[in-house]
Amino acid sequence: MKKLYFIAVYPPQPIIDEIKKFKLDLALNYANSKALKNEAHITLLPPFSREIHLENDIHEAFQRIDTSIPPFEIELNGFGSFANPKNPVIYVKPENNEQLKILYQKVKATFNFLNYSFNPHLTIGYRDLSWENYLKAWEDYKEKEYKTKFVVDKILLLRHDQHWFPIAEKKLML
Repeated sequence: MKKLYFIAVYPPQPIIDEIKKFKLDLALNYANSKALKNEAHITLLPPFSREIHLENDIHEAFQRIDTSIPPFEIELNGFGSFANPKNPVIYVKPENNEQLKILYQKVKATFNFLNYSFNPHLTIGYRDLSWENYLKAWEDYKEKEYKTKFVVDKILLLRHDQHWFPIAEKKLML
């Protein structure tokens, strides 16, 4: 049996809760509820499928990721979007962050995945967001203010069993 896995950075729970309010707004006012299924995160390795009996290999590879960098701060500042008519996305936008790019490169060096361009974001609307509702929502969100910051001190490996569950974590440290 196959399972889905992915690697991500999660903000602390109070920020996850704040971002959930934006997701609720999109669900209530723009017919977009799919984003409510996932907690706010920044994807470092997009979901991939593997046989469950290979999970030990995934754990071993995850533990081999070089996380010898000090914890660092990410600033979230406003909103962004991917204006793709077939699959529009609205997200909370992190400021450009060199340490996050380094962390991504370290994950990528261990997990040789292809066709993933790293564009860090915390999704608030996608999948069942129609193009028409995207255009309306983006009008409201493009100038909306939201600023906060958090410290990244670990990465998480998650598995999908009805919902995404953390199955391993690795701390950042020098």
